[in-house]
Parts: sequence; C-alpha cells; structure tokens
Amino acid sequence: MPSQPSKDLETFANPHPERDYTIRIRMPEFTCLCPKTGQPDFAELVLEYVPEARCVELKSLKMFIWSFRNEGAFHEDVTNRILASLVAACEPRFMRLSAEFNVRGGVYTSVIAEHRAAHWRAPEKVELP
Repeated sequence: MPSQPSKDLETFANPHPERDYTIRIRMPEFTCLCPKTGQPDFAELVLEYVPEARCVELKSLKMFIWSFRNEGAFHEDVTNRILASLVAACEPRFMRLSAEFNVRGGVYTSVIAEHRAAHWRAPEKVELP
C-alpha cells in the first residue's frame, strides 16, 4: 500500500497572513472504534479555521484522520484530541472542529470544539442586502 496512516501533520506558509479568511474542510469518512464494544463509529468532520502563519497540508490531514481508524475513542475525546493536534501544528487565529457521528443505538452525537488565539477578535458579521 503506497500510503499509510500517520500522526504527522504538515503545514505550509499562509499565502495571505495579512488577512482574516476562513478555510473549511469537510471530511465525510472519519472512522474510529467504540472503546466499549470495538465496533466502528462513523462521523463527518468539518474543520473551519482562520489561519495565522501556517495552513494544514491536505494530504497529511487525510493521513492523520485515517490514523484514528483502529483506535478506540469516545466521541468527545477524539474530537478534542484532533483539534489539539491541529492547533499545535498550525497555531491558527481561530479553529473549530465539528464532528457529527452517525446513529448508534438510536443516539446521534455531535461534538463541537473550538480554539481562539488570545490576541484574535472575530470580525463583525456583515449583512448584505
């Protein structure tokens, strides 16, 4: 197999660090294992962030997300661990990770975790006519 899962996240220089802009990445095929039963859990992850100096490289993100496939993890824990790793790699102005887990035993789980740099303030929302 040419590619393997990896916990290494690569980044590249933000091409427009002078501007606040949002990067949204949708990952509809996240899987991990239930730590109680060992059965697979499936989720769609949505990463939204305002970069500072670094942006996450997409292939390394894909390999990173893949690395959780055989790990047992509670939804709350895995969402927060993924966010913490991404924040450590990119040091963004703002980052939000939303995880929408598929139904398990009649229960859906949504976990949303955020990071906000101490110096950053969100711009005011602009409403256009």
